Amino acid sequence: MIPNALNALLGVALLMMPWYLSLGSETAGARNAFVCGMAIAIIAVLALSKSYDWEEYINLAVGLWVSIAPWALGFADSAVPTWTHVVIGLAVAALAAFEPWRLFVSPQARSV
Repeated sequence: MIPNALNALLGVALLMMPWYLSLGSETAGARNAFVCGMAIAIIAVLALSKSYDWEEYINLAVGLWVSIAPWALGFADSAVPTWTHVVIGLAVAALAAFEPWRLFVSPQARSV
């Protein structure tokens, strides 16, 4: 439950990043932050009620996309949006990967 709540907060932080950094809404970084931040937040909130595997895998994929988006979308020359995307994307991916690992790999999780 805690990783999903943290992912929801990270999604909201990514969603609010263009306003906080005054990027404007017409840049590739801002559009990516809007769409991906909303997707991460919605999926994480859905996962708070009942966790399914697909929610974690989608957040993992979106988190990895967010971390490589500055180079894929061509806004890597702006340092602050780039590092914000990379840090938030890797954090979302790590938190999303933790839940399946905990359930399927960790022996302690199966004994509960």
